[in-house]
Amino acid sequence: MSRSSNASRYGSLAEKHLADERGLVLEGQHTSWCDARFQNGTPVEIKSAMVSTGYFQVYRKYHEKLREAGGWYGFVVYREHGGGIRVLKTRMTRPEQLPLRALWSPTGGHRDSEKAKVKIETVMR
Repeated sequence: MSRSSNASRYGSLAEKHLADERGLVLEGQHTSWCDARFQNGTPVEIKSAMVSTGYFQVYRKYHEKLREAGGWYGFVVYREHGGGIRVLKTRMTRPEQLPLRALWSPTGGHRDSEKAKVKIETVMR
């Protein structure tokens, strides 16, 4: 299995873990900026990162949309374990609590947005 397909599968496993942990609704919710919702309908964008990568990727266009919608981020840090993942830590936070201003950089056209690489330790403090 390719690294990309593993990353996608691991991301789905991380989303499911956080949804189960926090009582989030996943079914029918996935868009470019929203992976789940709280029971009250508030949007949640779930970001996952393998601990060895050291960072989460956040896209400005989607970050702004989530912020404007009054949404939340759910962050999941994991490591590979057998054919799946072992979740090490999770955290929920509001978009405006992330220190992104100085981190935005061009993506070379990917997703038509700027992105920020946010260190795991910055988010999971």
